[in-house]
Amino acid sequence: MQIPTHGEMNWTVAGAKAKLSEVMERAQSAPQTITRNGKPSVVVVSAEEWQRRTGRSGSLAEFLLASPMRGADLDLERQHDEPRDPAL
Repeated sequence: MQIPTHGEMNWTVAGAKAKLSEVMERAQSAPQTITRNGKPSVVVVSAEEWQRRTGRSGSLAEFLLASPMRGADLDLERQHDEPRDPAL
């Protein structure tokens, strides 16, 4: 069972299971990688970091209003073509 030293951020599955509280504590300051069969499998991050990375920053309306294309003279007229016959 490999348990990281003070500066390390990589854990084996067995090490992370044995020291889950420590993994969680360290994740408050830096992401913790858990490896399976020597390959990175998952990363544990703090709830604050997760929210920062996945949280929305504004609404769709705010995004569209801030678009650099707003006010551009685009021809957005819809074409009124007849439907095509599907090959059956």
